[in-house]
Amino acid sequence: MSLSEEQQERIKTHAGRAFPFVERCGVETLEVDRGYCRMRMPLAPNHNHVGTMYAGALYTLAELPGGVIYMTSFDTSRFYPIVKDMQIRFRRPATTDIEVEVRISEEEVQRVQAEAEANGKCDFAWDTELKDSHGEVVATTRNLYQLRRIGQ
Repeated sequence: MSLSEEQQERIKTHAGRAFPFVERCGVETLEVDRGYCRMRMPLAPNHNHVGTMYAGALYTLAELPGGVIYMTSFDTSRFYPIVKDMQIRFRRPATTDIEVEVRISEEEVQRVQAEAEANGKCDFAWDTELKDSHGEVVATTRNLYQLRRIGQ
């Protein structure tokens, strides 16, 4: 089940403006579909005192797909997500804009939503790679989220 172009554009616009901090970072949501997103964090204005991307900006870019995947995949009138845990491993300095891409399968979407409906909540996780403009991995993460039924 794919999202319409209108739904995709609405989510892409909202994802970069959901929080003032995210808007100040200049994060762009490049592509979205059900269970999928690709986002970019620009180096400027997110550089640190040595000219590489600030570690907090990398962490933010790795965490943001959780909200986008939520908006593209789950019933937002009945559920909400929380971050339970996230681990990041910095592999090399980020000296360019950085991208992240996340995809979860339709089967995983259905499993998570069904378990959250039945039990009030469900954990789900993924691993990500943050890549520079040359395709080099600058950081990896393990993200653990929980979908919760509203009212639980």
